[in-house]
Amino acid sequence: MAIVNVTDQSFKGEVESTGTVLVDFWAPWCGPCKMVAPVLEELDQEIGNDLKIAKVNVDDNPESASRFGVMSIPTLIVFKDGEPVDKVVGFQPKDALKSVVSKHL
Repeated sequence: MAIVNVTDQSFKGEVESTGTVLVDFWAPWCGPCKMVAPVLEELDQEIGNDLKIAKVNVDDNPESASRFGVMSIPTLIVFKDGEPVDKVVGFQPKDALKSVVSKHL
């Protein structure tokens, strides 16, 4: 499944539905956010059939970031059937991120 870009307007439809969704709250100027992007691509290739990955640019979509208490980026939140169930702040290597997500698949 391809990684989707989500806006404040599309958040509910893309994220708050059934299944497991990993949401990356990021910004283009954020160095660690740039480091996590290829990790998300690899995760998508490995477990993308079971996991939807969504990216929210916090500069363009402050409402979603504020709603979920995102204070630092990157913040990655795992949603299960529309509810936030796990949160990771800062860059994480692929194995650590995969371990967090796998608990909710």
